[in-house]
This record gives sequence, C-alpha cells and structure tokens, in this order.
Amino acid sequence: MSADKLDTYRRKRDPARTPEPVPAAGPLPSGGNDTFVIQEHHARRLHWDLRLERDGVLVSWAIPKGLPLDPKTNHLAVHTEDHPLEYATFEGEIAPGEYGGGLMLIWDRGTYQTEKWTDREVKVVMNGSRATGRYVLFPLDAKNWMIHRMDPPPPPRWPPVAEVRPMRPAERRRIPRDPGAYGFEFDFGGRRALAEVRDGRAWFYAEDGTEIPAGEHPGLESPGRGLPDLPILFDGQLTGVGDTLAYMVFDVLRLNTGDLTGRTYQDRRRTLDHLKLRGPHWQTTPWFPGDGEAMLAVARERGLPAVFARRLDGTYRPGGSTPDWLRIPVPDAD
Repeated sequence: MSADKLDTYRRKRDPARTPEPVPAAGPLPSGGNDTFVIQEHHARRLHWDLRLERDGVLVSWAIPKGLPLDPKTNHLAVHTEDHPLEYATFEGEIAPGEYGGGLMLIWDRGTYQTEKWTDREVKVVMNGSRATGRYVLFPLDAKNWMIHRMDPPPPPRWPPVAEVRPMRPAERRRIPRDPGAYGFEFDFGGRRALAEVRDGRAWFYAEDGTEIPAGEHPGLESPGRGLPDLPILFDGQLTGVGDTLAYMVFDVLRLNTGDLTGRTYQDRRRTLDHLKLRGPHWQTTPWFPGDGEAMLAVARERGLPAVFARRLDGTYRPGGSTPDWLRIPVPDAD
C-alpha cells in the first residue's frame, strides 16, 4: 500500500480548530500537475509559501524572502509537508496557538510547466500575474532548499516612490448610511507622507513626490524592531504626539515584491496589523469596523479634526480621490 502523502498534514491540524481544508483520508484527486499558488503567511515570522501541484498534492516550500527576482541572488526555501489541492484557494486566519497560526493570503496563483522534477532538482516555468519565469529549486539537505531564478531580472513592476501620489479622501459631512461596509480610522492631522523602508531605514516623501529632508522628521529614520528585513511602502501621517513627532501608519502599499494597491482595504489593513510596527515613534493607526458615530464622538473628545471612513472592499487608487475613502470632519459642539 502506498504511503498517505497527506498524513503529516492531517496530524498537524485539528479540523475543528482551523479553517484550513483537511480532507478525509482516501484516494488523492488527479489533476494536470500544472497549478501553483504562492501564499503570504503572517505566521510567527512573515514568509511566503510556494506550492506546486504534483501527483494529487501541493508540494510546498516556505520562502522567508519570497521569490528572488535577480538570478544573482538565491533565496532559502524550507521544504514543508505536502498540502491538499484544496489549499490552492485557501485564505483565512489560522487561530493563534495552532500550527501555522496567523493570516494567510493568496499572493499569486496560476499555472506552471515542469522542465525537470527529481529529488535533487525541481525546475519549473511559472505563469502567474506576479510570479513569472523559470525557477529551479535544489536541496542543501533534507529540509533546507534554495530557489534560484534562471531568467534575467524582470522589468520594474511599479514606478519609483517619488512618482507615486497618495490616494486622497473625498470630503463628506456625515457618516455613510451603510456604516457596516466601512472601516473607520481617526484623522490625526499633520503632514501626509509615504514612507519607503529598505534595509532597516525609512525615507519619507511628501504628497507631491519630493523627499522630505531628514531634519524634518528627526528620530523617524528607523521604524524600530519587528519589521521583516524586506522593502515596504507605507502611507500615513507625520503627526505631533505630545512633544514628539510620530508617523501614524494607516496603509501598506507594497510589501517585498508585491504591489498591494489592488487588494481590498480590509486585506491591506490585516496585512498592516500583522506587521506589528513597534518603533518608539512609529504607530499603526487603530481602525474599527462599523461604528462611525462612536468614532466621531471619541474624536471630538480627543480634539481630533476628523474621522476617515474606508470601504472594506475598496482598493487603493494612487493619485485619485474616491468615495471609497471619506473624510468626515468632527462637527462643532452645539
């Protein structure tokens, strides 16, 4: 009798405690051996999971830095247990304390062609919306592999940060009539700024794309501990908090090799929350779904100028003003 390829997967998961697919033991489905998925996994440490359909399962590797884009750089790929084919469409929150606990989002999925598949080398051509090109995986030992891009580096996927213009909220006088469709944030005032984080350092850009001199944001050059060592682009406000300057972050637009602007606000905020900014002068703006009137009342008590209302299913439109993002000024006291 052949070994159950999903036995390890099932032993690590309790179907009553995880939203992940846990199929019953039995014959494996047959497919075309041509589906891949890459999932962004906010577990104990952020990483990306590459899964390739092979003989009824998804053969899987955890890649801490995502796919390499330059053939001069190889990335670590940790071989993990085979996953069921149903996992190719899985997104969700795995409960804390469970195996792999954390947020799981699909970063890309598509088809691939196999050029070679042996115990010593897996060579494939991926055809996705983000992941394209020829890659080879090869083992260092039984668990640790490396992944190498065989094609030349792809062209830049997005303009430089200096050419990105923040999305602007539309002004409204009242909370939307369907508040359950929105997430609400405080407008802390201050100066709007994009922050590009690379190699543990931050560069800030004004709304017109000009770089903000370091002297105008003292103490904010380092976002502090906790962020992964990956390029990230944030959107937020440079705001005075007491006697100090803080960067209040309310959105994440790019993460590693991924442009997140096409994701919904709810997914971007979940990603931002899981990044757990911990710098002494960097803070993630709190957000609350549904109860905009209560937010306005708290904003008035705290002397804040306004509340933002952002549609949970709205995307980020650089440089545009959209009714998916509203700014509601705090009304004057009666």
